[in-house]
Amino acid sequence: MNNKDFIQQLAQRLGMTQDEAQSTMNKTIDIMGDIFQEGGSVQMPNFGTFEVKKRMERVVINPATKQRMLVPPKLVLGFKPVASVKEKLKNGGAANG
Repeated sequence: MNNKDFIQQLAQRLGMTQDEAQSTMNKTIDIMGDIFQEGGSVQMPNFGTFEVKKRMERVVINPATKQRMLVPPKLVLGFKPVASVKEKLKNGGAANG
């Protein structure tokens, strides 16, 4: 599903115009981005938790040259789904009862 399809479905389900749905989505993403920049997490009931994690520095080896390189630490965005979402995915997307 691309952004256009998502906005279309969101607008239809919420009973608003596509412009209103797009604006709502943009504001939601902006707020989430601000929270992530502060190092916070966003919990969505019945869906999961988005959180910023620090990936430690590590040494990797280039397989072509066998040269060792140091990868600096960085922040990455992680997602942990709730158990019901995990179960749906495990069962190929089919609802479990």
